[in-house]
Amino acid sequence: MSSPVLRRVVRRETHSPRTVAMIVAVVLVILALIYVGTEIVLNLAGQPALLLGPAAAFGWVVGLPTEVPVGVSVAIGAVIAVLGVVLVVLAVAPGRLSKHQLVVGESAVVADNGVIASAIAQRVSDESGLPRDQVRVGVGHRSVDVTLTPAVGVPVDETQVRAIADAELGSYRLASKLRTAVRIERPREQEENA
Repeated sequence: MSSPVLRRVVRRETHSPRTVAMIVAVVLVILALIYVGTEIVLNLAGQPALLLGPAAAFGWVVGLPTEVPVGVSVAIGAVIAVLGVVLVVLAVAPGRLSKHQLVVGESAVVADNGVIASAIAQRVSDESGLPRDQVRVGVGHRSVDVTLTPAVGVPVDETQVRAIADAELGSYRLASKLRTAVRIERPREQEENA
């Protein structure tokens, strides 16, 4: 896929804009500024403060290091630092949607992870002989998790299931390589009898 337009379309379909996080942050900043502005206007008009006047707030912030125990100051600083790191990560890191790009010549094809998972589960069910409701598949950005819950006494070859899942995954020609993990969960009755 060499077209810049198609690359842009695929990027828009597989990555999430940070619109919700940005809106929440902007609304919180606007509300804080409205409150500060209201307190300043009330102070200038000679009216009593809603919560804390500008002079009292400034005095409280200046006296904070000496009036508050060191542990509380460190805890408040840590919370503010973590909040800052979260906001920076939200601003810089790309948001990923639960979709993958398929490489199909010059076309742009994007498949939902649920569709890929369902197709893999169906193929594993068909080729392993397990009923479809005993095969669960989850597809993430970097991995495929296949979970089998066979009935008591039904043998399952983990290597064969991994090969089936990898073959089905390979047939989609995904743009990114996914690793496959297979987990076999036995029913509780078998565990108790063992």
